[in-house]
Amino acid sequence: MHFYSKILPLAFVFLSFQISAQTLNTKEIDRLEKLSKQVTIIRDSWGIPHIYGKTDADAVFGLLYAQCEDDFKRIEMNYIEKLGRLAEIKGQSVLYNDLEIKLLIDTDEAKADYKKAPAWLKKLLNSYADAINFYLYKHPEVKPTLLTHFEPWFPLLWTDGSIGAISTADLSTAELKAFYSGNNDKVAYVEREKYVQTGSNGFAFAPSKTADGNAILYINPHTTFYFRPEVQVTSEEGLNAYGAVTWGQFFIYQGFNENCGWMHTSSNVDVADMYAEKIVEKKGKLFYEFDQKLFPVITKEITIQYTENGKLIPKKFKTYFTNNGPIMAKRDGKWISLKSMNRSMTSLIQSWVRTKSKSFDDYKKAMDLKANTSNNTVYADNKGNIAYWHGNFIPIREKSLNWSKVIDGTVSTTQWKGLHEVDETVHVYNPSNGWLQNCNSTPFSVAGSNSPKKADYIPYMAPDGENFRGVNAVRIFSKGDHYTLDKVIADGYDTKLSIFELLIPSLVKVFEQNIKPESPEYETLKEPISILKNWDYYAKENSVATTLAVEWAYKLDPIIQKAYIDEGELDQVENTTNFAKNATASQMIPQLQTVLKELQSKWGTWKVSWGEVNRFQRSSGDIDLKYDDNLPSLPIGFGPGSWGSLPSFKSSYQNSSKKRYGYNGNSFVCAVEFGPKIKAKSLLAGGNSGDIHSKHFTDQAEMYQKGQFKEVLFYKEDVEKNAEKTYHPGE
Repeated sequence: MHFYSKILPLAFVFLSFQISAQTLNTKEIDRLEKLSKQVTIIRDSWGIPHIYGKTDADAVFGLLYAQCEDDFKRIEMNYIEKLGRLAEIKGQSVLYNDLEIKLLIDTDEAKADYKKAPAWLKKLLNSYADAINFYLYKHPEVKPTLLTHFEPWFPLLWTDGSIGAISTADLSTAELKAFYSGNNDKVAYVEREKYVQTGSNGFAFAPSKTADGNAILYINPHTTFYFRPEVQVTSEEGLNAYGAVTWGQFFIYQGFNENCGWMHTSSNVDVADMYAEKIVEKKGKLFYEFDQKLFPVITKEITIQYTENGKLIPKKFKTYFTNNGPIMAKRDGKWISLKSMNRSMTSLIQSWVRTKSKSFDDYKKAMDLKANTSNNTVYADNKGNIAYWHGNFIPIREKSLNWSKVIDGTVSTTQWKGLHEVDETVHVYNPSNGWLQNCNSTPFSVAGSNSPKKADYIPYMAPDGENFRGVNAVRIFSKGDHYTLDKVIADGYDTKLSIFELLIPSLVKVFEQNIKPESPEYETLKEPISILKNWDYYAKENSVATTLAVEWAYKLDPIIQKAYIDEGELDQVENTTNFAKNATASQMIPQLQTVLKELQSKWGTWKVSWGEVNRFQRSSGDIDLKYDDNLPSLPIGFGPGSWGSLPSFKSSYQNSSKKRYGYNGNSFVCAVEFGPKIKAKSLLAGGNSGDIHSKHFTDQAEMYQKGQFKEVLFYKEDVEKNAEKTYHPGE
């Protein structure tokens, strides 16, 4: 979850700046000036920063400085969130979001980890903070919203790079608010949001499937736009990684080096569990029962400040913990605790060391750290290996229980019993079919007929279901051969909305069976039904059918959008199949009639092409973007990943706008071939800079619209030939 804010009124910004500002002393300035001279940043013709340092710490310094140049406000906002301080700028509305963060991400633990970090990691953490503070010193015109001084322990609050902040199982912020505000009787349990199709695509092709006999990796995260920039970071200590870095982090999250590449997709592996506690009060003190013994409930006072009318108001919470974790809710009269791992130094170490992997064995050693809680991994390397891991951090638990439900917290038999070894988890190495795919979907279709078998694994290891992007990917790659970078990119841009292979025939059937030719509805519906019936199910810019289908599907039963499932639940494909098979006219026809009326009202006709409706617009560098029908925008032909399109462009109407505007989906996309020399092509949504005055703010927008990739400049001689600017940080 990410909650972004508007810039505060100037008076409040000035107040927080005056209170919190820490100026650098002369000795620190001299040290940082010398350090900056050890780092070179070369901006290529796309504004991509290529950072070169003697040591890894030098490279991290340059990386964070370059990130600040491109979008400091996103770096700051990410850490305001991880510090649990959003209410200081957004007010009381996010008070319990901050409380949730503070319960699950402990700043004291992060500080303690920093103190005991190995020397090499401490150097990287110091460089992270040095770079941002040096940037703020060099750019007094940049006024932070809240954080005027960055600490080296900050990255230990957010250690795996995923867009998701925390793992909360099925527990919602609304339940947390109900518990700690004392309004439990007024708020019922609400299942966590599962109807949002987000995530990513990762594809890998073995030499047997490629034209030149080299492995190819396709990196396609679907995230909030502008959430990750494109960078290269290099040192003389064996670091040379290229790819996408999450704002404010010092490791390449999804990318490659000269030996191998890694793509992360979101995972639904069970990594966080809910426990029902038995609480007993004795002499005014609270105890929890565990194995028929009573133990004191741990209490912790947490103070969160929120802004109201330009003032900071403190709010104190008395919070509770058992041996299982913090109390997060109350259900059926019982307190519910959460056991999870939302940050760890080991996770940060893993995030770094994998970027320096020199071989398949090296990468497997990184995986053996077992600290990645939120990702699946698709892998390829220069020896022709391809691999897939479904999750990584997976606790060992009692097999007979359904761990998606609330578990009895009073007995030791329900405790975690260490972590599963990587070889015990769902994984595939070098399948004979020669390709791998994951689209935030089940691992049991990752290699087509060569996929792992569901019966061989414990349910909590892979509750993920199938989705329509997964269906589409298996269909395409089962037929594909002789792959080149361009062919991989072309297949990665397959826009078939495969869900409509089920929904449209069902619509046609209920229309023909229930709407009589003599009825007024028939005249209204016969032409749009005919257009949909004759459609090939591919999203296209000039397609009226795409507009009708996408708008219609969003109005159908939301069960067809269900993205993430728990053990025993039907997945998106199964739910849609059942819906399409049993749908009645009342479940399909009125929804289409509403679409026709809405389009007619907005456009004067229902015959509107998808590109007219579906738009890309980047009119400012604000985090909370506003969209305007009167400002320039670009038509986008591909559709939402939720309906099966491999390239994803999730759009919505904004403030009664006539057009839909994209805000999530394809962001950084890259195809890389691991031959004797790296060959790669990439593309960003918009451009690499968050500065509206930079030519790199939208210099890739039209390419993004057309799916036209640029050549990646991986080798320094190529970077220098295409250099736009070469400098040391601070110059």
